[in-house]
Amino acid sequence: MEKHINILILDDNRSMLETLKDILGAEGYDVVTVDSLEAARKNISQKFYHLVMVDLKLPEGSGLDLLREAKKASRDTMVIIFTAFASLETAITALQEGAFGYLHKPLNIEELKIMIKKALKAQALSLENKSLIVKLKKLSLKDPQTGLYNYRYLMERLSSEFKRAKRYVLPLSVIILDIDYFKSINEVYGHSYGDKILNEFASYLKGCMRFNDVVIRYGGEEFVILMPDTYKEGAIGFGERIQDALRDRIFDRKEKRIKLKVSMGISGFPEDDMDSPAGLLDAADKALREAKEQGGGRLFSFQNVSGREIKDIIKDGGKDNVKKLKIRLANMKNRTNRILLESIFAFSKAVEAKDYSTGWHSENMVSLATEIGKSLRLGQEDINNLQYAAMLHDLGKIGIPDKILHKKGKLSQAEYQKIKSHPLIGAEIVRDIHFLKDVVPMIMYHHERFDGFGYSAGLRGKEIPLGARIIAIADVYQALVSDRPYRKAYSKKDALQIIREGAGTQFDPQIVEAFLKIAQEKKGSDTFSKMRNGS
Repeated sequence: MEKHINILILDDNRSMLETLKDILGAEGYDVVTVDSLEAARKNISQKFYHLVMVDLKLPEGSGLDLLREAKKASRDTMVIIFTAFASLETAITALQEGAFGYLHKPLNIEELKIMIKKALKAQALSLENKSLIVKLKKLSLKDPQTGLYNYRYLMERLSSEFKRAKRYVLPLSVIILDIDYFKSINEVYGHSYGDKILNEFASYLKGCMRFNDVVIRYGGEEFVILMPDTYKEGAIGFGERIQDALRDRIFDRKEKRIKLKVSMGISGFPEDDMDSPAGLLDAADKALREAKEQGGGRLFSFQNVSGREIKDIIKDGGKDNVKKLKIRLANMKNRTNRILLESIFAFSKAVEAKDYSTGWHSENMVSLATEIGKSLRLGQEDINNLQYAAMLHDLGKIGIPDKILHKKGKLSQAEYQKIKSHPLIGAEIVRDIHFLKDVVPMIMYHHERFDGFGYSAGLRGKEIPLGARIIAIADVYQALVSDRPYRKAYSKKDALQIIREGAGTQFDPQIVEAFLKIAQEKKGSDTFSKMRNGS
């Protein structure tokens, strides 16, 4: 039997109280007896009693009064009524008020013991069920994969925090965060590995939170951060710090060494003048979509446009309206392009998984090409195209058999001709995608040499597109510092020397000079440091 079962008995018959205390005390119960309704009320207010037994008829009132007060103090308290006036009406009233049962006076002690055990058993089951319900509710508010709170919790918590913010005129900010190009990890390495990275990212994100902040898995690779008592400006600063930290953060350090980029949308109360928690969440979601449409890896805050502002814009005349519409259509186009690019990138990562022992080739290619492009003072549009080309330059290897890509010995003439076809295959894949039209030549000619002895067309010097000349250097450097089936990786020093010696023959001397300068300036950075299984 459970220890410390507290029983309170109220009756005006003191002799019966003493008898019951002795009998039930011998059964192991902690029994308190009182002979007045006032004393019983005082005891109930100060202590939890598992069981209350009370005479229905008392000099100062009815035992039903104590029944109601006991149930008010705790719904878990069981109540047994004593009565010398047996009637169906009495029984129904007592049970309707919450009594477990009632016994006739004079009491049958054995019958009393049985009813007490039944009452306590029913109570134990009720408490167990309540505990289970609490646990189930808690589980229902958690994402089973990451252990973070889920969408259901988000809506409950956001609603309560929004009401609190409105009532006490307090700030409240919401960040919606999405991992860019996460689909490519699932496509290349499988969903189980993607789940592993997602769990690691969730733990990392949780560790970034302040005391009052809450991180929630919104769905897929999207997360929501609730920031009570935080103005939107503070949320923007917090989001920027997360993005900055992620640039140097490596996930799965022991194996594939993954880096992640995120896009963020932020909204805030009262700044965005939302009148509902759903409106605040929707505003952050709209800002996130804008960040994704602009290429990802960005943080956008919601900019609210009121109905009055819309009317003012319309009054300004057709010219401004046309401009606004063009911007909107451009955003829609960018979003479509992004979705298409994500799909192509997934295939590119699949090729990378076939041909490289490291999962970093594409990312490092993009970093190297970007640095060179900036050094040569290229415009932003040219740099964007350069990044696409660096990402997709080896896409054509999807058409090359694995046995050729992974061959450790010397390639036959036929095999070498097959390898040489990959720039043309890659160019053909993306040729019909309009927004990548300027990228096609970079993919097609990235294996041309400055002296004219390369492939696919035997171009030389400045005949080779600038982007292709940049990609050529980045690609060779990455190949040199990576393990290949037929050799181990070169050291950074040796790789740079090979690049230096290739100036004027294999590579554009001007670009080589820029590259070597960058390598010196960026000495020790991830981009130019030899990492596990290559760069």
